[in-house]
Amino acid sequence: MRLSILCLLAALTFQQAIAQEKTHRLNHWVDSVLTIGYFKGNIDTAYVTRPKTKWTLVGRLNVSGAKLETMGVTSGQKFNSEITADYKSTLSVGVSYLGFSLSAALNPAKLVGKYRDFELNFNSYGRHFGYDIIFQDAHNFTGWHDMEGMDRIELPANMLSVRTLNLNGFYIFNGRRFSFPAAFTQSYFQRRSAGSFLVAVSGMGQHTTLKWEQETQIKMTNIGIGGGYGYNYVPSQDWLLHISATPTFIVYSNTSMTFGNARVPLHYHFPEAIITGRGAVVRQLGNKFFGMSMVFNFTNIGNEENLALHNIKWRIRMFYGLRL
Repeated sequence: MRLSILCLLAALTFQQAIAQEKTHRLNHWVDSVLTIGYFKGNIDTAYVTRPKTKWTLVGRLNVSGAKLETMGVTSGQKFNSEITADYKSTLSVGVSYLGFSLSAALNPAKLVGKYRDFELNFNSYGRHFGYDIIFQDAHNFTGWHDMEGMDRIELPANMLSVRTLNLNGFYIFNGRRFSFPAAFTQSYFQRRSAGSFLVAVSGMGQHTTLKWEQETQIKMTNIGIGGGYGYNYVPSQDWLLHISATPTFIVYSNTSMTFGNARVPLHYHFPEAIITGRGAVVRQLGNKFFGMSMVFNFTNIGNEENLALHNIKWRIRMFYGLRL
């Protein structure tokens, strides 16, 4: 009886050892495949390289804001207005392994009930392609409205609600020597200064509702095509400065205003544009890095002789990370 039990225990231990060995081999195979794919790439290593480590931990402070400006002429009188949304601040922590990343974000103001808007930012920057998706549903715009010959009118919160979707995509021609990820995700090193021409497509959709005297709504959909240039400046081995701009001219525009039950279409006026600017500063200290990045979106619709709309959306990110 005792011998049978010992044999059974030995068999179970042997099977467990085999299972552990299979799991270890599978993990090793997956790690090898990911490692080969991570370090493999058609890049000029004199200009761009991968970090030698596999793990990256990073903490971020994100601050974003939005502004809407209008100006024009009605009944022979000039008018202009400016409204600004409350700033949004979030704290996030991310971890990545061989290019695969997970992150979680926290908005302290939302937890204590001081921020009730919703905003989603999603960015992806690769060696040849990159894009931004920014959605905001804001109800806390405040500002003012000026009409020629009249006193300024203050616009309190909850009078205006704005839903905005910004889309930006671009292609990098010189992906072998110029790295967007080096500036914005730190998944590459930029070893020497380099730049690249960019081809870009932009889109902006917005639905604005103003509850003042009679309800006024503005709906717009715009698509732009254009290009620009980006440059990574490496003044020394441990510093990276990035700047880029991609102006796109609107090729499709559908904008209208509704006053009560009356709908007034706004006609296209060339040139209308969507401009996206980006900047970053990165400092490397051994296996540590820190810095700041910025994305700025500006949309110009209409003209000041009738009605012009300027949309501004921006985000600043400060970060500190470790490579392990």
